[in-house]
Amino acid sequence: MPIEDRDDAYLVTHGLARDTLSRLRSVETEQVAFRKGLVKLGRLCGYEIIDGRMETEYVEIETPLEPTMGERVKGLDDVVIINVLRAATPFVEGLLKAFPRARQGVISASRDESGGRAEDGSFPITIDYVKLPEITEDDTVIVADPMLATGSTMNAVLDHVVENAPDPEHLIVLSAVSAPEGLLRVGDAFPQADLLTVSIDDYLDDDGYIVPGLGDAGDRAFRTT
Repeated sequence: MPIEDRDDAYLVTHGLARDTLSRLRSVETEQVAFRKGLVKLGRLCGYEIIDGRMETEYVEIETPLEPTMGERVKGLDDVVIINVLRAATPFVEGLLKAFPRARQGVISASRDESGGRAEDGSFPITIDYVKLPEITEDDTVIVADPMLATGSTMNAVLDHVVENAPDPEHLIVLSAVSAPEGLLRVGDAFPQADLLTVSIDDYLDDDGYIVPGLGDAGDRAFRTT
């Protein structure tokens, strides 16, 4: 099945998603191909969310020959996508191909690596900018960030998303690669969220980077190294 329950997270198992992630991991994949790969992966994940989390309804259709019954996806007008700047920008571009009418929010968040990791493995997080649309109880909210490492950034982002907002129909944390430690941290802090990822990687290194991972997604997509 395209979305597989792995206890601490849900795994996107679509063959094209796995193929695209493998190409993103390669050190030989240069900037343009990397950015386009993130767009493609976001689109594939969006389609899997539609198939695995959204219902359909029967509708009557008038074809050129005669009336018939068809199916339409419910809730496509009730989708909110939160872009965690900056690495998520091409990832979100792909999601918007699956959800072209989604309302969008932006949160600029970054870990303060100069302060070092705390004893619990987390990093201090700086939030520079927050702009969110209204969230209702009918919404499917997708918070997108390609890398879920320690979970520190995602927890800080989710604090802003759920603040003064009703519980949405679905709250989905979407990543390309995740570390087990980060999934546990976010899952403990926000049990109402579905954690959806294309890969659960092996571990975090001493600097808090996902291994094997795919490097710094923002640097590779925007060529800032």
